Amino acid sequence: MLLSLLHHSGRSLLTIRAVQTLNKSYHSPQMAKRVAVVLAGCGVYDGSEIHEASAVLVHLSRGGAAVQMFAPNIDQMHVVNHLKGEPSEEKRNVLVESARLARGNIQDLSKLSVKDHDAIIFPGGFGAAKNLCTWAVQGKDCSVNDEVKAALQAFHSDGKPIGLCCISPVLAAKVLPGCEVTVGIEKDNKYPDTTGTAAAINQLGCTHVSKHVGESHVDEKNKLVTTCAFMCDAPIHEIFDGIGSMVQGVLKLA
Repeated sequence: MLLSLLHHSGRSLLTIRAVQTLNKSYHSPQMAKRVAVVLAGCGVYDGSEIHEASAVLVHLSRGGAAVQMFAPNIDQMHVVNHLKGEPSEEKRNVLVESARLARGNIQDLSKLSVKDHDAIIFPGGFGAAKNLCTWAVQGKDCSVNDEVKAALQAFHSDGKPIGLCCISPVLAAKVLPGCEVTVGIEKDNKYPDTTGTAAAINQLGCTHVSKHVGESHVDEKNKLVTTCAFMCDAPIHEIFDGIGSMVQGVLKLA
């Protein structure tokens, strides 16, 4: 009886150790995908959309990725009082405000090195169209922040995947001619800003692909993965699912 118990316990111990070894191997830092996340401030109207940024981080964590956040060390285009929905007179710095979302663990975008990362992701929010580029005021004729442009070109040149959601796919449309992206479904009331944005993307020589909020589009040639997020008037769980699809697509390509 005692020998039987010891034998059984020994097998159980071996099984536990095997599982622990497997888990240790699965979560090994050497195996983790290294992903850079670029923020544009803190708050939907003048920075990164907080729910989108959080969803990106949750899905990256679930996928076992090692994440480092970055933001440009520049002034915001302007500051919006989110309670009133009106611009205010104060000035804020994009890197300092992004640090709120990053819990302080963030670096100047100028320090981003493509060789240290396997992929890069840009959450949306008006900050992507105001601080990372000037799409919010100039549309397809916008300029893109030099550091953002350099990062996009570097990851693209190295064949490393780029994820973008909400309005941020316009960054790729402006910097990477001929790419395919989605910002939602055209001519659908649930996607009130998609039709005009899609038209501008097509005018830049890129291709807009209509996708539902819970989906993402993969441009295999350019290793771009995009999803519309809050370009759609949808429940937050559907937006969360779409961002999850985008993140999974990025990690698969990395």
